Amino acid sequence: MRNFILIVLTSIQVMAQESLPFSIIPPAPDEVTAAYTLARMVQGLGFRYYWATEGLTLKDLNYRPTEEAQSTLETLQHIYGLALVIKNTTENSPNTRPLTGIPDGYEELRKATLTTLSEASEKLIEATEEQVSHMSIIFDRKGKISNFPIWNLMNGPLEDAIYHTGQIVSFRRTAGNPIPKGVNVFLGVKN
Repeated sequence: MRNFILIVLTSIQVMAQESLPFSIIPPAPDEVTAAYTLARMVQGLGFRYYWATEGLTLKDLNYRPTEEAQSTLETLQHIYGLALVIKNTTENSPNTRPLTGIPDGYEELRKATLTTLSEASEKLIEATEEQVSHMSIIFDRKGKISNFPIWNLMNGPLEDAIYHTGQIVSFRRTAGNPIPKGVNVFLGVKN
């Protein structure tokens, strides 16, 4: 009976993981456009995030390289906020600060981040070049509105999220739980 329960729980966990986006990077489009390029950058981030966060343990989530540094969990929360900025930019929606409504728990946070990145990628794939040229990052800090051009998305939130995802990889390796073998970021697959 114990083995049966273990098999069922493992199957449920595998099915839940398979339903999350970015276990692989989707095939590339046939043409190169600004929208497709941005979408591909988001997909690359999603793929890296998926595997950087796959199978994190409580020890991993609590790990922090120094007392002053953010823990892995706090870094995941920051990446979630960056994912929201990316998605909101594709919708020209404001990013309210301070950020509220961060999902509770590792699994919920991971799913929300991956889903948010997937939604951003889809919006970019569907966008025309004209629509992309009018996208901007909008912040609402207690009623003070600021706007930034789409260019800032690339060198700001997108690159910042990639940077912090690399930190997660480093943190978990240091904590003794490296990412699964066979993750190939160049091809966007896990062998």
